[in-house]
Amino acid sequence: MKFYIILLFAVSVSFFYYSCDKSNLSTPTSGKLKISVDETIKPSIESSVSIFESLYKDAKITSVYTNETDAIHDLLTDSSSIIIIPRKLSKEELAYFEQIKITPHTAKIVHDAVALICNRNNKDSLLSMNLIKDIFTGKITQWKEISKDSKLSDIKLIFENGKSSTVRFMRELVNNAPLPKNSFEVKTCDAIIDYVAKNQNAIGIIGVNWISDDNDSVSNKFLDKVTVMELNSKTSFNKSADEFYKPYQAYIATKAYPLKREMYAITREPRAGLATGFASFLASEKGQRIFLRSGLVPATMPVRLVEVTNRDIKIEKDKK
Repeated sequence: MKFYIILLFAVSVSFFYYSCDKSNLSTPTSGKLKISVDETIKPSIESSVSIFESLYKDAKITSVYTNETDAIHDLLTDSSSIIIIPRKLSKEELAYFEQIKITPHTAKIVHDAVALICNRNNKDSLLSMNLIKDIFTGKITQWKEISKDSKLSDIKLIFENGKSSTVRFMRELVNNAPLPKNSFEVKTCDAIIDYVAKNQNAIGIIGVNWISDDNDSVSNKFLDKVTVMELNSKTSFNKSADEFYKPYQAYIATKAYPLKREMYAITREPRAGLATGFASFLASEKGQRIFLRSGLVPATMPVRLVEVTNRDIKIEKDKK
C-alpha cells in the first residue's frame, strides 16, 4: 500500500512539474521551434518570425537559412519540424514519410520568382526565354552573341551553390541539362549581388525577395548596386518591338514574368504544435500581408491590380 502511495505521489509531482514548465510544451502559439528556410526567401521569413514572436510571447523560433537540399534533409531527419522551400515533396520523400507513418502537411504560402541580375554598366539587360535557355545550356557564352555591339566578353553565371533551389529551378527549365562550364557558385545570395556589382560580365541568379521590397533598406541597397534584367516568354528576340518584364509583383501575379514559382511551408508534426501554428500564420491574412508588403504575391489572399501609368501596375489586397 505504501508503495502505491509513493508511486501516485511521484506521478502527481511529475505531472504538476510538466504542466508548469512551458518550455516542454508546444502549442500553435507557444513553445520552441527550429525552422529551416530556403535562403532565397529569407527577408520575408525574418519579418514573419519577428511579428509572430511579438504576437505570441511564449513562442521562440530559431531560423536556419540554408539551401533547398539541406532544408529537406532537416525535415526528413526531424531536425526541423517545418521547412519553407519552393517546391513540394517528391514521391520518394513522401514514400519515406509513409514508411515511418507520418503525414506531412504542405501549404502554398506565396507566389515567388527567380530574378536575373547584371552589372549596372551592362547595357544588355533584356532577354527572351530562348536566349535564357541558350545561356544556361552553354550554347551562348559570349555577350557579343546577344548583342553585336557589346564590348563585354565571356558570360559568367553566378549561383548561390549547387544545392540551392535556383540551381534546380534553372536546370529544370532546360530539361535538367548540366550547368555550363561558365557557371560559378558563391555561398550566399548577398554574395551573388556583390559579385555581380563588381564584375561586368556576370549574370546573377537570386530569389526575387532579396530585391522586391521597395520599403526595405537592404533591398534598396542591393538595387543601387545591380540592374534587374527584364525578360519575356517569347521564343524570338526583338529588342525594339517586344515587351519585357522585370519581376515586379504585378507581373508575377499576371504571369507576364516567366521565371515564376511558388513557395511552400511543409510540416511533419504528429499533432498541432508550434510548427503548425507558424505555418497557419504564414497562410493567414496577417502573414499574407507581410508577403504583400515585401513585394511578393500572396497565395491565399485575394488581390487586385491597379494601373498606375500606361506601363506600370501595382498590386493591392482585394477590398471586396
